[in-house]
Amino acid sequence: MESLPAIFMDLALILVTAGVITVIFKWLKQPLVLGYILAGFFIGPYFEWFPVITDPTNVHVWSDIGIVFLMFALGLEFSIKKLKKVGGTGAITALTELFIMFLIGNSVGHLLGFKSMDCIFLGCMMSISSTAIIIKSFDDLKLKQQKFTSTVTAVLVVEDIIAVLLLVVLSTVSVSKTFDGGQLAMSMVKLVFFLIVWFVFGIYLIPTFLRWMRKYMTEETLLLVAVGLCFGMVVLAAKAGFSTALGAFVMGAILAETIEADVIHRLITPLKNLFSAVFFVSVGMLIQPAVLGQHWLTVLVIAACIILFKSTAATTGVLLSGKPLKTAVQSGFCFCQIGEFSFIIAGLGLSYGVIDENLYPIIVSVSILTTFVTPYMIKGATPFYNWVEPKLPAKLKKHIEEYSEHAHSADDNRTSIRLFVRKQLTNILIYGVILAAVSLLSLGLLRSFLDGLFGRLEIPQIWSRLIGLAGTLVIMSPFLWAVTVKNVSRKRIKEMFETYRFSQAVVIPILVLRYVVALFTVGIVVAGYVNLAVGFLLVIVIIVMAVVLFSRRADGFYSRIEESFNKNFNSRQAQASFHIPAGMENEFAMERLRMTAASPLAGKTLAQAEIRERYGANIVTIERGEKIIDMPSKNEIMMPADVLTVIGTEEQVSAIRGDIDKEADMLVHDHSDHEMHMYRYHVEAGGPLCGLPIGTSALATKHHAMVIAIERDGRRIVNPDRHTIFQHNDLLWFVSPDELTLTGFEKKMIEI
Repeated sequence: MESLPAIFMDLALILVTAGVITVIFKWLKQPLVLGYILAGFFIGPYFEWFPVITDPTNVHVWSDIGIVFLMFALGLEFSIKKLKKVGGTGAITALTELFIMFLIGNSVGHLLGFKSMDCIFLGCMMSISSTAIIIKSFDDLKLKQQKFTSTVTAVLVVEDIIAVLLLVVLSTVSVSKTFDGGQLAMSMVKLVFFLIVWFVFGIYLIPTFLRWMRKYMTEETLLLVAVGLCFGMVVLAAKAGFSTALGAFVMGAILAETIEADVIHRLITPLKNLFSAVFFVSVGMLIQPAVLGQHWLTVLVIAACIILFKSTAATTGVLLSGKPLKTAVQSGFCFCQIGEFSFIIAGLGLSYGVIDENLYPIIVSVSILTTFVTPYMIKGATPFYNWVEPKLPAKLKKHIEEYSEHAHSADDNRTSIRLFVRKQLTNILIYGVILAAVSLLSLGLLRSFLDGLFGRLEIPQIWSRLIGLAGTLVIMSPFLWAVTVKNVSRKRIKEMFETYRFSQAVVIPILVLRYVVALFTVGIVVAGYVNLAVGFLLVIVIIVMAVVLFSRRADGFYSRIEESFNKNFNSRQAQASFHIPAGMENEFAMERLRMTAASPLAGKTLAQAEIRERYGANIVTIERGEKIIDMPSKNEIMMPADVLTVIGTEEQVSAIRGDIDKEADMLVHDHSDHEMHMYRYHVEAGGPLCGLPIGTSALATKHHAMVIAIERDGRRIVNPDRHTIFQHNDLLWFVSPDELTLTGFEKKMIEI
């Protein structure tokens, strides 16, 4: 008999154990993620009274896939526009939390007697929260659509970026025992470069591809395409030196701007649930009771510091960013754990041999403890706010409110010169990165391809170089026009010179920088293909001719590119019934919700459901298949699978969400006690049915019976219509939920 691969045995053990324990946790109404971790402990190598995993390497591969799907799903629920809106909050909170927790971690390490390098690594490990744990807790607690979760998500994205930079810093420190600021700066530039390239080209190309293929897409093909794009970006991120989680998140965020995002999220949810379960089980396998017994005080001290100070630091950061106190508490209480990046940082220290080998199991144990606490901290945030808010001094509450209002007003009332500078620098950054990416692709791929092709054809290399240079400049031309000409209004610049003092000192260097960026990228391409002096002379001639002859054409060509990009970028928002004005975004929330079959509102009219009276919200659109019902009347029936566009305050939308998107108490219901009885009856002349049509007989009206077949003259009539007349010698077959006792009927039970 052929031996079964170990992965089959391990997966069977993982899934069966996780399934049983999570059912128990569901019965106990506890977060499922805790059940997964406990299941991992039972099947791990440190629990003696249970079968153990035989090949942990394969399990870790599957858990890595789980992280990819978790981050991909997070990206699909994210929005680049939301990141732009809360990006300042995310950066301020993450940096505040990082600074405070690094100091606390370093201090705690010294108090516990750790060496200096152990203290540095401990401070970094205590600074980074677990994206996977928080997002899974949001799933379990049904909080994904709460207003504060967008703030939490923004902080997590910034933290993951910081974690990537920390890995670079710690690698340098571990090898050289010194801090290399130059390498850190280069890593930051590299990260920004790749993020801009991925988002710009991804949003320009991927939605266009999906739009072309939409009529050929089935759920199966869309799932394959989406997962393929996800893992393609994971590979690109890994090749660029970044984490696979970042690549999955980026692709999810790109697809989140397409109208396919909701369908993709629904299709990958089962995959995400399966693989993420394996990930959390693998985390539970790392629990070492011996370490807990030997270093229990160290574990408890570090865990207590994380739960107390990390949530406090995050709350402080959110407050400093200008958010209200309630949002700050709700957001801050989410950051009370450490997770996957902390394991990676600890593993990095072990691989370089610069930290104590006991620090890794200690930090894993701390992660397990803080993971257990996380769901309860998230659930307890609002009750804690309701308890502490009345007890705060009135003067302190007034200062917090004034600070929050001032922060928002400062955001909304920027001066014209600041808007100009921001717009210009954004323009230079985006198009400079695009030009650099085109240059690198041309010199890295196109040049070698043309040299090889012309070499095989025995054509002088100068022609391949000139063709490559000309082709690259043609591709770069609309972006060169954008970086040098776009958003430059002579009239506006003149007004700023006349209105604002010292504006020349700001405006002129920015305008010069635009041309420097254009010339620098052109110079890179020219130097890579031909002699620099000759090439620049050629380029100057081309630029002069282009300005004289083709400026309008370049403007039109770029406008078409920008229009296509904006169409893709706003395609998902275009599905909304209408857009809430910017000044009202804080008061109103609008959300598209899919009604489940278990919803208590399913099958009711809007009037019967009393949407406005019970919830305070309004339903402005009902989408049913390809049909869209705008401003539905009070007599419109809400059906399962309808997509309802709901508008109201955050609290109103949250209240109605729980009833529209409601899960059934049981996934499967047992209907074995509900039995239909099957009968047969021979029609005789003069009998009660002979000569009657099916529609006027008493079978349907009086006995709730349905005729499913008539055997007549050796042939069978299946599902006869209501006008069929019963004839002498017909043999009827009918079903009924009732026990029929009419004289002349012969009952025959059919077992299904």
